[in-house]
Amino acid sequence: MKTIKIIGLTFLFQIICSNVTYSQFGISTDLLKLGASTLGIEKLFKKPAAITTSFEDVKKEGSKMPNFFKLGDVQPLYLLPKAHDGGFILCAGYFEMTNKSYCLHAGTFAPSSGDGYMYAQTNGSKKEIVSAILKSAEKHPEINQHDIQVLLWAIIAKTKFINFNTEIKLTAVKLLTKKQLSQLEDGALGFLPDEIINEAKSKLPESIQTIFEAENNIRGLITSGSYSYQEIEKYAIIAGIAQPRTDYPSGIWTLHPDGYFIRYIPSGYSVTKVQIYVPKELIVGLNGKPLIYDATNDIACPANTGSQRLAQTNEPLNPDYSIVLKTICVGAN
Repeated sequence: MKTIKIIGLTFLFQIICSNVTYSQFGISTDLLKLGASTLGIEKLFKKPAAITTSFEDVKKEGSKMPNFFKLGDVQPLYLLPKAHDGGFILCAGYFEMTNKSYCLHAGTFAPSSGDGYMYAQTNGSKKEIVSAILKSAEKHPEINQHDIQVLLWAIIAKTKFINFNTEIKLTAVKLLTKKQLSQLEDGALGFLPDEIINEAKSKLPESIQTIFEAENNIRGLITSGSYSYQEIEKYAIIAGIAQPRTDYPSGIWTLHPDGYFIRYIPSGYSVTKVQIYVPKELIVGLNGKPLIYDATNDIACPANTGSQRLAQTNEPLNPDYSIVLKTICVGAN
């Protein structure tokens, strides 16, 4: 009897977490709810978050207000010498780059002009996967930024790889290794019916109910195979503006763990201006050891938890390579 019960619960769980229509099996929503309750709905939905980085992960010590530094001769960050494993070798001075960025927090507001963003490392069960996608994308300029964003939303929403449509699968195959692709199934869910979602939401803190529902809606669209970018974006990005925090204003500088200062000024979620100040004494103290800025493990984290956290990249937008660096850097052309 115990074996039959386990098999029955396993069957219900597989149906709930698959992309097949449960009505095909003659199973009612009430039965699905019963199965979820029997399994323990808290455990059913307690899947590890793909990315967990929050403002609590930001180290505020050493941060500076926006006008603390008088920006002198700001030079293009993308003209600095490239590091062997990716990123740029920093020199003393001020540098900036407007680069591609990506939303990593479905069900939140887009950045507004008053939002303060600070540096934090990428954390979560899929941090290596996300960083690998951003790093690999540098070698595949033919892949549209929207296609990469949809792939990231699919991962953030815990979508099963088997449920990706052909276009998303092709993007994933280009950017990830076979081993990394197999890891996409870990902690994934299928689309869940409204009745189960509503029951689960009632057991979740109000602050994450919207995110939970947004992720499920994204899974549903991706699983359906028929959607537009705008439809997914509608669930990923909440309409409106989150109330900015005055204690961490736009343009605030974070003291990076490596000793330089960095700040982020987003324009929406897909474009971010990154500015870096590298003190001369920091470079001198390294005694020739390279100081590398590699954005693919960086998140611009909003002080307002209702706003988007933004993955950063080493990919400049509209670079002008006719400019010549005024600063002499080791390894520069």
